[in-house]
Amino acid sequence: MTSIVDHIDAAITATGRIVDAIPADRLPAPTLCEKWDVRTELNHLVGGMRIFAAELTATDPGGEHESDWLAADHHAAYRTAATLDRAAWHRPDALTGTVRLGFGPVPGTLAAMIHLTEVLVHGMDLAVAIDREDLIDQRAATDLLEILRDNDFDAFRQPGMFGPAVELAAVAPAHRRLLAFTGREQL
Repeated sequence: MTSIVDHIDAAITATGRIVDAIPADRLPAPTLCEKWDVRTELNHLVGGMRIFAAELTATDPGGEHESDWLAADHHAAYRTAATLDRAAWHRPDALTGTVRLGFGPVPGTLAAMIHLTEVLVHGMDLAVAIDREDLIDQRAATDLLEILRDNDFDAFRQPGMFGPAVELAAVAPAHRRLLAFTGREQL
């Protein structure tokens, strides 16, 4: 049986392939997140990964969520965040404790699901923004969409997190349906 931590590992790897494909000249490109370009969304993702890792390990993340985590090398910044994040989720107590998030404390298992969603969805946003949808793991998109539909995702549909679901044809690729479900308008 695949654990949530295994899914997070796979998401980190899949999103890493997308980040590796982002050339510096595409950092100013628009994304599906209104008012965010590729650099801003990637910085948000890397910051989130660093903060989750710090929260799970009771360490200082080294900045606020929207600090400049990317500096001059967005590839290296993602790799560093991925290493810290992966190690933090593999701690024996990662799923049993309480994790403090921006909106309050949540059980470790819920934090893991939120984190998985963040890593996969932001990675897919970035792939769309740089015209590299071929790098997206469609199976992971399908699996996450089913999980989110089967749970009370409406609690996360608030400004700054996820917007209302956007209507999209059922024949659209899995990642496009997932992005629409999380409130992303399509480019």
